[in-house]
Amino acid sequence: MVADRLDLAADVMRSMPPVRPQGYVSAWPEYVSTFADQVEQEPRMKKPLPSPRMITQADEAMLWLRWVDKDIGQILWARANRKAWKGISWEHGISRATANRRYEYGLAVIVWRLHGKALPRQRSMKYVVDRTA
Repeated sequence: MVADRLDLAADVMRSMPPVRPQGYVSAWPEYVSTFADQVEQEPRMKKPLPSPRMITQADEAMLWLRWVDKDIGQILWARANRKAWKGISWEHGISRATANRRYEYGLAVIVWRLHGKALPRQRSMKYVVDRTA
């Protein structure tokens, strides 16, 4: 469920309109297409804006990333943005298996914190992951 909420947060952030500087103006005139221009063209569908509830849930999920180390948080966010394991491994200089272990550990830490439990400091990553499953 935590991974799904992080995926939702990444989707919401992708679907938000781009941030532009204040007073953003284009000097080019708006192109007006005629019917003949639009014949046999695919219609361009706009993504609907996320609802306020989705934005609130995304904000909450992004705050969860504060509970894990920086590199593990980056791995969690990269996977939420559907980045391939190979790219994550190269970026962090670790193997794919290590990246997957850190991803699972990050999810487990978030689950522990959501349940109000203190994270045991003298235990291994495997212990934390096993106790959440």
